[in-house]
Amino acid sequence: MPYGQVDRIAKLIPNNPAKPTTIAQAVASEEELRKQRRDDEQVADLIDVSMKLEGLYRHASTHAAGLVIGDRPLAELVPLYRDPRSDMPVTQFNMKWVEKAGLVKFDFLGLKTLTVLQRAVEFIGNRGIELDLGALPLDDKLTFDMLSNGDTVGVFQLESSGMRDVLRGLKPDRFEDIIAVVALYRPGPMENIKDYVARKHDPSQITYMHPDLEPVLAETYGIMIYQEQVQQAARVLADYTLGAADILRRAMGKKIKEEMDEQRQIFITGATKHGLSEQLASDVFEQIAAFAGYGFNKSHAAAYALVSYQTAYLKANYPVEFLAASMALDAGHTEKLAVFRQECQQKNIGVLPPDINKSSSGFAVEEAVSVDGAPELAVRYALSAIKNVGAEAMSRLTEIRKTDGAFTSLKDLLQRLPREVVNRRQMENLVRAGALDKIHGNRRELIENMDLILSHADAMRREAESNQVSLFGGDSDVIDDSIRLRETTDWAGMDRLKEEFDALGLYLSAHPLDSYASQLGRLRVTSHAALNDLVKAGRAPQRVNLAGSVTAKQVRVSQRGNRFAFIQFTDQTGVFEVTFFSDVLAEANDLLDSEKPLLISANLKVEDNGPRLLAARVQLLDDAIAAWHGGVALWVQDEKPLKSLKEALKSDGPGKAEVKIQLIVKGQEVCIGLPGRFKLSGDLRQELRRMPGILNVREL
Repeated sequence: MPYGQVDRIAKLIPNNPAKPTTIAQAVASEEELRKQRRDDEQVADLIDVSMKLEGLYRHASTHAAGLVIGDRPLAELVPLYRDPRSDMPVTQFNMKWVEKAGLVKFDFLGLKTLTVLQRAVEFIGNRGIELDLGALPLDDKLTFDMLSNGDTVGVFQLESSGMRDVLRGLKPDRFEDIIAVVALYRPGPMENIKDYVARKHDPSQITYMHPDLEPVLAETYGIMIYQEQVQQAARVLADYTLGAADILRRAMGKKIKEEMDEQRQIFITGATKHGLSEQLASDVFEQIAAFAGYGFNKSHAAAYALVSYQTAYLKANYPVEFLAASMALDAGHTEKLAVFRQECQQKNIGVLPPDINKSSSGFAVEEAVSVDGAPELAVRYALSAIKNVGAEAMSRLTEIRKTDGAFTSLKDLLQRLPREVVNRRQMENLVRAGALDKIHGNRRELIENMDLILSHADAMRREAESNQVSLFGGDSDVIDDSIRLRETTDWAGMDRLKEEFDALGLYLSAHPLDSYASQLGRLRVTSHAALNDLVKAGRAPQRVNLAGSVTAKQVRVSQRGNRFAFIQFTDQTGVFEVTFFSDVLAEANDLLDSEKPLLISANLKVEDNGPRLLAARVQLLDDAIAAWHGGVALWVQDEKPLKSLKEALKSDGPGKAEVKIQLIVKGQEVCIGLPGRFKLSGDLRQELRRMPGILNVREL
């Protein structure tokens, strides 16, 4: 059977992790499932066979973090199994049965977030500020204001879009709110979130199942959220001991009928002694049981909430150190780095480019100078986050720099770096990313002379290893003199950005859309971030214009044989995905491969898992601007590009757009308007961005 068909049938079975639905229950409750079973013999066979297999083990697996401890060799207590891919023995009993066999079971969770916290504290310590995460005030206003605004990118457990919506509605102002949200934001108990928020903001809505339960449930506004509250309720209403209350909690969680019937009788007997009628006691038991099915362990939720609060505190109070630490732990994931880069932009935090003389192997915090000349903290981009250079090689490079000082020239760099740090792939990507700009600013010149550069590096290495004195009686200066790089003009803005993107996986120094800023408003372009805000506010239009550059493309074939694609774009505010169906894809295919900024007109559908964009029309952004007759300003350093510019404008033909030349004369910026009006077609606009000698192009 086709995967898509089976997947659709499987999705008809309700997903409730707290109380899994059997196939028989799903058939009884889902009309569509019964219809497919009746109408399709193959589906009927699928369901019949599945019901026979249901409950059998599909495979042997090892709990990722579960460890057991016994008082003698484990083989004497439980049967063991050895995974052929691992040298670690595991128990054949599952996590429930090992306890009954007498073993003590632990879950040891390794959280990347703990390393992020530690790294951030180290960065803060470099400023002479000693921060004790265990002694943070749990009532920090900056932290709760940030959480209430849903500003939680990078905050443990709280950064999903759904959770951010919850936080904006809840407006948490105490640590207990974070514990409650962590416990509630799961399938099942999520239905209580609206009630929790409503009761927090309107105490008149708070009710209790029984007056005696107020001390137990006051913290959660009368809603039973935690397993510990189930135990406390049993003690208060029915005189359970702590041990007996724990048995009740387990019975309610497992929903085993015999155990539940036994516990109901014990509960009713105890509750009637407290003056409750038998009927009321039974009703209260049922309500508690309904909550207990979803109940979360509060001690677990509190531990997670504390880590959430600590990350939120650092982000609110030490954003530079926190974001640098977060980027350090996601150095290999360019999508996450792009999100953190965008977060830095929104918070006006500088992200300094990779630099072989200033960057570490990992991300770091550095003191920079702001626009007004005041010192400010910034994130320095990691050398190891450049593609295909290797963290080990970059660590070696920074060790050499720390030992012997900064690299002063290309020759100095080649002389001091071992072969494993300067192979072709590593060297080329360091150049493309801009890491060598301070010692040689022309990136294209270095790339096109790479064979020459690497052969000289080998020659210098051989000379150093042979320890022979040069024929001319000097040191290796003779070799440096013989490096004659073929001169070439550096890449123009757009090409330079493309090469940088290929090396980093994101736009760092600028974005291709930066020079279009003044025109995007005229074309009614909505940014990715603004669209998200409109969707959250419920004010999103059905048709939207977006501008972006293609960063990824996945083409698929439907069951009917039609091609469709998921295209990932980037604008200045983030990354977004647009679905292209066969007709639009066929028309836009060449444009999607053009590597030029595009204008996408898309239909917006807001679904349960978020907004979905369906492409309706695509065109080159330059063509769309040309249709508006938008002019351009061109920055030049001297007269060298003027001849090429004149010929290009003449060839393109007359039109309605103006062209201005910007240059510096005696320290003053001068603007010269060219006489006449020009066509400025989309192709010419792209050519101007690549024309040697034109430093920058801005839309007017």
